[in-house]
Amino acid sequence: MNIPENLKYTKDHEWVLVDGEIATVGITDFAQGELGDIVFVEIETEGDDLDKEEVFGTIEAVKTVSDLYMPVAGTIIEINPELENKPEIVNQEPYKGGWMVKIKVKNTADLNDLLSAEDYKELIS
Repeated sequence: MNIPENLKYTKDHEWVLVDGEIATVGITDFAQGELGDIVFVEIETEGDDLDKEEVFGTIEAVKTVSDLYMPVAGTIIEINPELENKPEIVNQEPYKGGWMVKIKVKNTADLNDLLSAEDYKELIS
């Protein structure tokens, strides 16, 4: 199981890469493994201001459909364009090409509520 140390995590199995006030968000290797083959990602919230834990999209796998939750409050400034035609990239590269959105963080203090890699490992074990 791949859990990069440089990322932050949520209890909803999203990962967050912080670069100043921009956060890149995706789902973890654990989450994509639990979902199975991903067939569709729907995110129609570009430009929207959303609160922490608000749904920003959905991810559909062969077995189920799951909501995607905001790890922090902010504005969605970019959606990964690859997801529309190649949703399976989330299974193949959950931490690289399979990212979901980029968020302009409203309050950087929200980042302190995220889990470290060590805390996330404990959550899923």
